[in-house]
Amino acid sequence: MFSPALLSLLPLVLLLQLQLLHVFAGELTFALPDNEKLCFYEDLEKDVTFDLIFQVIAGGSYDVDCFVTDPQNNVLYNEEKKMYDRFTHTTTMTGVYQVCFSNEFSSFTHKTVYMDFRYGEEQPLMPGMTSHTALTQVLKVVADSQTWYRLREAHDRLNAELLHQRVAYWSMGETVLLFVISIGQVMLLKSFFSEKKGGSVATTT
Repeated sequence: MFSPALLSLLPLVLLLQLQLLHVFAGELTFALPDNEKLCFYEDLEKDVTFDLIFQVIAGGSYDVDCFVTDPQNNVLYNEEKKMYDRFTHTTTMTGVYQVCFSNEFSSFTHKTVYMDFRYGEEQPLMPGMTSHTALTQVLKVVADSQTWYRLREAHDRLNAELLHQRVAYWSMGETVLLFVISIGQVMLLKSFFSEKKGGSVATTT
């Protein structure tokens, strides 16, 4: 549990986080079908630092191919079958940068991927405050913690949905099996009594 003193500072930290960070960020969780490639595009100015974080949170072996290209299609980053990675780069030209995820190596398993793309610079809240101050570092830790908790939440939700689906299928299978067994028992008992009745009639005659 957090101490009362720390909880009392939480609203201030959140307020300072909103005022201190002048970073453009986009978080996205998306489905990547098998044998498919999905790309995202961002128009960036020169000398802008961007940060890409991605993680496969569901599907198969939890891996995808990922590559990043600049406006001239030069490959800046290219990794295969990665479960999680982070890539930081400072642009050398203005134009549209491309981030692609590929699941083309998988023939039947779709993946669920989380992506966090951020670019821009942190603007100081007060004159003299730099990116190395304790407050700035605390805010970075808070932002990273929020990202980690969102990832865990998405991963746990997907696992819960998968477990629910398996339980539902198992229950349906059990219901069908019990229905078949019940019909079989009724037919067996019916045939048994029919044979017994036929034998009694033959003996009387």
